[in-house]
Amino acid sequence: MTFRHLAQSNVRGNWRRYIAFFLSSTFSVMIFFIYAAFLFHPDVINGNIRAADKVRFGMVLCEYLIVIFSFFFVLYSMSAFLKSRKKEFGLLSLFGMTNRQISKLVLYENTLIAVLAIAVGIGFGALFSKLFFLALAELLEVESPIRFYLAPKAIWLTVGGFLALFELITLFTLRQVGRSQIVELLKAAKKPKSVPAYSVWLTVLAAVCLTAGYYMAYQAKLYTILIYMVPILATVVLGTYFLFTQASVAILRRLQKATGLYYRSTHLVTIAQLVFKMKDNARTLFMVSILSAVILTASGTFYVMYQDTTNRITGNFPQTFGFTEQGEGVHNVIHPDKLKSMVADGGFELLYEVQLTGVPVPITLKQMNNTKADALLVTESDYNRIASQLGRKTIQAEPGHATYLFPYKEVAVEFFEKGSTLVTDAGGTPVAVQIDGQVNGGVIGPNIGYTGMLIVDDGDYAAWTKGVSSANKIVYYGFELRNWEKSLALSQSIENAIPQQERKRFENRVESYLDYKQFNSLTLFIGMLVSVLFFVASGSMLYFKLFTEIQDDQAQFKALSRIGMSDAEIRTITGKQIGLIFFIPVAVGALHAAFAYKALGNILGTPVWHYGIVIVCVYAAMQFGYFLLARNAYMKQLRQG
Repeated sequence: MTFRHLAQSNVRGNWRRYIAFFLSSTFSVMIFFIYAAFLFHPDVINGNIRAADKVRFGMVLCEYLIVIFSFFFVLYSMSAFLKSRKKEFGLLSLFGMTNRQISKLVLYENTLIAVLAIAVGIGFGALFSKLFFLALAELLEVESPIRFYLAPKAIWLTVGGFLALFELITLFTLRQVGRSQIVELLKAAKKPKSVPAYSVWLTVLAAVCLTAGYYMAYQAKLYTILIYMVPILATVVLGTYFLFTQASVAILRRLQKATGLYYRSTHLVTIAQLVFKMKDNARTLFMVSILSAVILTASGTFYVMYQDTTNRITGNFPQTFGFTEQGEGVHNVIHPDKLKSMVADGGFELLYEVQLTGVPVPITLKQMNNTKADALLVTESDYNRIASQLGRKTIQAEPGHATYLFPYKEVAVEFFEKGSTLVTDAGGTPVAVQIDGQVNGGVIGPNIGYTGMLIVDDGDYAAWTKGVSSANKIVYYGFELRNWEKSLALSQSIENAIPQQERKRFENRVESYLDYKQFNSLTLFIGMLVSVLFFVASGSMLYFKLFTEIQDDQAQFKALSRIGMSDAEIRTITGKQIGLIFFIPVAVGALHAAFAYKALGNILGTPVWHYGIVIVCVYAAMQFGYFLLARNAYMKQLRQG
């Protein structure tokens, strides 16, 4: 028998151990190839696909991410496989095989798996690339479908890149084979396990780190998230590590002392074995928990941004069309009657129109490096009229007081402290007002050339602007349409009817909406594929971790059978243990993600819990399916042993 035949025989004999690793590697190759096929598509390279440049940059980043992730995943998997085969290598050494020959055997095995994974991955990638191109064409709103094309560069890049990756990691992990003596290898599986110990101080440190990380995430705002980000990641990762390596053992040891629970039913066996399993699997559970948190946080963020597209755009652009005129009664941009006539001719229904007159006043924004800007001084009655139409909260301004309005909801910066005095002037008239607070989110379009509004009492406005001429006042006209999402052609027609030099005063919602929707759709589509890759890999880590310990479990459950425990009780114990191994990381990852969603909600200025719950439920359902497959395969193998 040649080394090649022996390698093939070993792979076939250990296929239950290899299957999860093989499928995860295949999926990685498939996603990488599909992205590469798009990147090297002639229509993308030649610029024939509109907005393809937006996708290209994101896919290039994903390609790097897939390679980096695959490197660590394959490295971990191969190292785990080698450790689980120490007894086998000891027997081969005892039969006269040298370390060099064992290394050669392992190299053949890993090369065989690599070639199969690359071939199957590219095959499925080619099969699904057409579907991928169709989905992209729909998201990019390409007039004609992206033609099916398998770029040779994509094939060679995938083959060369992943083959080099597999071989490099194989050579790196082969160092483990030659470092152990035959006796150590043969006794590796028979070494008695000491009772897992834990440190009280490290257990407390886990609680402190997680509490600190959660607190910072809960308090994070848009202007503090960059400061908090690294401390949050550091404390949560460190706390999670000690949670599994120390706190999990402490909790289980504590349960062993709770005699009422410990000696009930089969809990004695379940908890006693979990003490060892949690300690042995601590690093794996830690990595899967962090991966779960990354998957849930990233997927939740993509989903939130996609679902909130309309709300965000309508919040930033309260009217479908809007423009400002310099001076009352002046129509240098476009006459409102002409715009309404074009709306009617375009087949759209005008829901309402607004008109707001204000006077520009200078302000200084200290939180923006003392930026000098102009705010629009408006009356509370004009503001409240539009706010009521939009369903916003109205404002009551007392004489000598003002409320500052910033046009964007996302910015959580308080530009003027409540109770402070703002000194400015309105057309040469000195104005001093006490700030009653700040409102985020405008009632008119944001691109009017002014940084927010100062909302004041009607009488104060009349007195302060008495000397301001009509020519120095700013008038905003806004128009809201039904079915505005389809008004792109109308928007372009209106813009073409406006003189070139005045077009900067005109704004429309639909173009920003379509660009934002396209970007979020693409981000969700591309990001979800990478998230699924991470999910498959994390589940695979748990799967082959189970099967690397199955020989020990077979011996333990044979002993339990001999002392009278039934098959149903053994299945119950096994199901509980596997369930905890699979779902504890999901629970920890979901808890991490919950605080990440809170931070995201703080940044966006709106709660995102309902979106996050959807992602967590979908992820838990997928993990449950993976658990059922793993449990059935494990139980079948356990009975065969």
